[in-house]
Amino acid sequence: MEGLDVPNEPKGLYVRRVPISSHYSDHVARAYPRSASHKRRATTLGGLASTALVLSLLTAAGAQPATADDNKPGGKQAEPKPPAQMSTVGGEQLGRPGTQVNPKKGAPELPTKLTGRSWIVTDAESGKVLASHNAHWRLPPASTLKMLFADTVLPKLPKDRTHKVVPSDLEGMGEGSSLVGVKEGETYSVHDLWLGVFLRSGNDAVHVLAAMNGGKEKTVREMNERARTLHANDTKVVSPDGYDHKGQVSSAYDLTLFARSGLQNKDFREYAATATAKFPGETKKDKKTGKTKRESFQIQNTNRLLTGDGGVEPYPGIAGVKNGFTTNAGNTFTGVAQRGDRVLLVTVMHPGAKEAHSVYKEAAKLLDWGFAADGKVEPVGELAAPGNAAAGGGAPAGKGGEAGGSGTHAAAHTSKPSGGAGTALGITAGVLVALALVAYGVHRRWPLPELARRRRR
Repeated sequence: MEGLDVPNEPKGLYVRRVPISSHYSDHVARAYPRSASHKRRATTLGGLASTALVLSLLTAAGAQPATADDNKPGGKQAEPKPPAQMSTVGGEQLGRPGTQVNPKKGAPELPTKLTGRSWIVTDAESGKVLASHNAHWRLPPASTLKMLFADTVLPKLPKDRTHKVVPSDLEGMGEGSSLVGVKEGETYSVHDLWLGVFLRSGNDAVHVLAAMNGGKEKTVREMNERARTLHANDTKVVSPDGYDHKGQVSSAYDLTLFARSGLQNKDFREYAATATAKFPGETKKDKKTGKTKRESFQIQNTNRLLTGDGGVEPYPGIAGVKNGFTTNAGNTFTGVAQRGDRVLLVTVMHPGAKEAHSVYKEAAKLLDWGFAADGKVEPVGELAAPGNAAAGGGAPAGKGGEAGGSGTHAAAHTSKPSGGAGTALGITAGVLVALALVAYGVHRRWPLPELARRRRR
């Protein structure tokens, strides 16, 4: 199952639920089969006649770090363990397994009973990592990978550009994909499609935008290139929508880099902070009048900390960013919130499933801790500056771990201002200062203007 986080009737403060048409409901009511368990890899031991030698090799293989895809015999999933050595991009301490925090006198205690396999709390503007847990563990990212998709593609497509969907646009979507309700033969604006991506995590909208960008293969290649520019070296993109694919991985550190980069773009910020919107439906012909009419239907953001849905309280100052779910990834979430003049980013990957909506609850606890820890902890690392190897704080461990980057991308994307039509939650207009790479390397700050100052509609 991919990306689906179907909201119940909202209990939050900021949105009023409008009944969603059956055009959308048909998609979310579908039964989604679970993916088959990954098969264990079989190792060919040609030419080994000695049983003792075979057992020795198997023992040595078992000593390697577990991954998120390891299974127990009999098909039962093992609880994976983080590698003993991980990337040190951002600082040596971030490459260590387990929880990393450097408290000063009077620092608040970290929340107890955190079950996420990986998490990280950072100051969004300075890039300082306040605390982390297996920050560079390479895990399936689910739909949080759409942040990288948006950071890569959104600046390239004018929001008023339109596209008529053809069958090939929707080919290759995984079974059980989350959908916003894009229909073949209908015309959509780029603005409409991005609402479908950010609010409903629509893989159909992702695939149409990827087609408009020159196709899936080109888009995947550009996403991987963008990840390298951002020093997101834990990330390998196979599909732009985050659907489970063999080898598709990211990390809490990398997902935070994607969010931080994307939030430099005004349109990205507004889409991420939108709670409800109208999405175009099908064009239908009136039997009586013979005239055609295209109605729209309501869509609601699946980020429960934003909408206050399903018994999850809306988080004060929340302004996005992206949540996701797949069978292999479990629940994943990256959020940004502002309190006073401080802006924090938090990412949580694959928390335990015993408590409902644990990914949001643990993210909220970590945000609370981060705001309370202001000035009371020494950073355990920092977010790498894009395109600047010296700012990365170190190279990732293992093969292919050079901390390169083209150095040709600016630190922020720019775009035309969004009109904000159809959004129920937005961000007050602000002036975005696009820092050059040299300036970023000197000042070590990446301002996020007017991030969480919201308005109701």
